[in-house]
Amino acid sequence: MTHPRICYEIFVRSFCDSNGDGIGDLNGIRSKLPYLQEFGVEAIWLTPIQPSPSYHKYDVVDYYGIEPEYGTLDDFKNLLTEAHARGIKVILDLVINHTSVRHPWFVESAKGKASPYRNYYNWKSPEEIEALGIATREATPDTWERKPWHSAVGNTEKYYGLFWKGMPDLNCDHPPVRQAIYEIGNYWLEMGVDGFRLDAARHIYPEWEEYKNYDFWVEFRTEMQKVNPQVYLVGEVWNAADKIAPYFRGLTANFNFDLSLALQKITAEERDTVHLIVTLAKNRQVFAQTNPRFIDATMLTNHDQTRIGSVLHGKQTHLKVAANLLFTLPGQPYVYYGEELGMLGQKPDDFIREPFLWGYRQHDRERARWMKPKYSKSVTVTPLVGQQNDPNSLYNHYKRLIHFRKSNAVIGSFYGQIEPLPNRNPRLVAFKRGLAEQEVWVLHNLSSTTVTYFASFMPTELLLTTDTASRFEKVDTISLAPFSCVVLGE
Repeated sequence: MTHPRICYEIFVRSFCDSNGDGIGDLNGIRSKLPYLQEFGVEAIWLTPIQPSPSYHKYDVVDYYGIEPEYGTLDDFKNLLTEAHARGIKVILDLVINHTSVRHPWFVESAKGKASPYRNYYNWKSPEEIEALGIATREATPDTWERKPWHSAVGNTEKYYGLFWKGMPDLNCDHPPVRQAIYEIGNYWLEMGVDGFRLDAARHIYPEWEEYKNYDFWVEFRTEMQKVNPQVYLVGEVWNAADKIAPYFRGLTANFNFDLSLALQKITAEERDTVHLIVTLAKNRQVFAQTNPRFIDATMLTNHDQTRIGSVLHGKQTHLKVAANLLFTLPGQPYVYYGEELGMLGQKPDDFIREPFLWGYRQHDRERARWMKPKYSKSVTVTPLVGQQNDPNSLYNHYKRLIHFRKSNAVIGSFYGQIEPLPNRNPRLVAFKRGLAEQEVWVLHNLSSTTVTYFASFMPTELLLTTDTASRFEKVDTISLAPFSCVVLGE
């Protein structure tokens, strides 16, 4: 199985409304498969589709169902069939770190110590919690919760819920919980799902037992491979490279949050203040020591982060630079729905998950209306219909980059070498990538001024230029237009 080269994250509630109830749904996604295929997408990651009391669905109450607001099981099966017919894989968000407090397991667990479901969750007395020194924790990028132990009516013991009191963590040391998780995964794989995005992958066990996660994910993969030997598993592990590396023992891919933040920073500042390529190359070496076939899942932003459009204040030049970087670096790029339009959004979370803009205002009958957008409106962001026929639009810039990436074996590879080219200009990111006997050079001008790059030798074929003003001045000198990217080969 070839793993997808270009992935696309869909926040289901906000993508496309097929029945006019204001809520994005599965049939809406199915209707947009031609759009995604033409855009160049090879896999879609769907945020949770199981029944849940929240708008985001990350607190599941039934792992075998479909959220009624999103459609039916038949709707999902039809989506799977049509996606596969178009060469698009389907990755489901699988939330097995925690459930909803309304999940039947937790309802039973909270009835007391005698409940057969008591050990499905982590319960401890206040005295035990204090003795272990785990009553509080330091906030981390993936959760600001500092007091993860919560009281339940009728219980003297408290339960552990890392993210929120409404999301109690499962106890994966309890064999029936592990078995239930494996059965859930197998159920969706047998239906035809291609893999899972694994929510909170580094928190399956509490932080003081994080080392147990590594073996858990090896075992999980082994169980999933019994149904699909080529199952794709991508983990949400928000941490430094050396802390991410052990997760590659079990997981196919992990998201690179540090790279996401670095790309945001240097694009906004128009200067490579983080030594991007040196840092990335070192981190990739760290990953490779654990698993030489690791896949670095790269992104600009996702559903938990301020949108790249707002990070860069909607500046089209800078948004194009960010895309240039994402699609020329090694790894497996993920596009968060609407990034290709320059959609905006800042915390709190619902405002970074605003409805996709298919058309203009009242003429946009496919737009979800479940919330009133604060940032992404027809007056602040040009809808898709206004960008498709504009050759200079951000949408078409993304599309060209994606199709170039898919057409070039070196640029499109998960693997191969990356190393910085000699360069002392912080306004320039210069690197070469190699795969087998092939090599390409990539030059990015982060700034608003023309930058000249000189090398005693450089490849002379222009494989890609995002601005025709970029050109060779001599065999050994190339001039890069503001905010442009050039890819050179032999």
